Amino acid sequence: MLTAALNNGVTMPLIGFGTYQITDETQCRQSVETAIEAGYRLIDTAQNYGTERFVGAAVAGCGLKREELFITSKVWFRNHREGECRASVLRSLERLKLDYLDLMLIHWPFGDVYGAWRDLEALYKEGLLRAIGVSNFSPDRLVDLINYNEVTPAVNQVETHLYCQQKTAHEWLVKYGVTHQAYAPLGQSRINDMFALPAVRSAAENHGKTPAQVALRFLVQQGISVIPKSVHEERIRENLDIADFELTDDEMEALKKVDAASPMIGTATDPKRVESAKNWTSREL
Repeated sequence: MLTAALNNGVTMPLIGFGTYQITDETQCRQSVETAIEAGYRLIDTAQNYGTERFVGAAVAGCGLKREELFITSKVWFRNHREGECRASVLRSLERLKLDYLDLMLIHWPFGDVYGAWRDLEALYKEGLLRAIGVSNFSPDRLVDLINYNEVTPAVNQVETHLYCQQKTAHEWLVKYGVTHQAYAPLGQSRINDMFALPAVRSAAENHGKTPAQVALRFLVQQGISVIPKSVHEERIRENLDIADFELTDDEMEALKKVDAASPMIGTATDPKRVESAKNWTSREL
């Protein structure tokens, strides 16, 4: 299994299974069960996904020891006030039927981020969280958080795929020892265009792999963790099967050139998106 050593010494699988938008209980549980059976050991959820209970049920019945799995969740920004963040994490643990989380992230850099971070630092020191991190943080927000707090985030989970490679963000993450984790690593609505790219198709043919496997391998080969999502067993297994080949330097360079530096989701620096966040509804159970 490909792994990354976080900045606090915790080992995290580089390839995980995402549960965003799998809101049907049966489908979510079956997908997580299939992923675990296929060999995934990192399962990603969030308070706002509404999947924590389903993930918890799948984990409870999977037959593996707790320490064999790496479970991540995220605090929704409406729970950011100091004290409220702590209470929300305890509710997440209850929904997940877990005594601890391997990683808890601040989902968006909105609201009382500092109050939330102080709560996460306290929970980390108490051992209820093995690692803490952030999501959707631009480099300036990340550096600010590091400069004025005690614990450096272990992970920054940001939208990253061939069309949005986050090259500048990656440089800052490397500088501060923060692991880069990619959500939407297959580009979501751009997936068909992405998979039709000559650089992707050529690499797939050269290695006897699918375009999806090439897109994921491109990120993992740079030390970037990926959390692809699927509800189809064949694709769940396919997305994990990327450890047995390596892209050449020429293939990597060709794939780097398709970057449009254009995120679809993680645009927390866009004032209009920040403005609209006050109207976002939560799926938190």
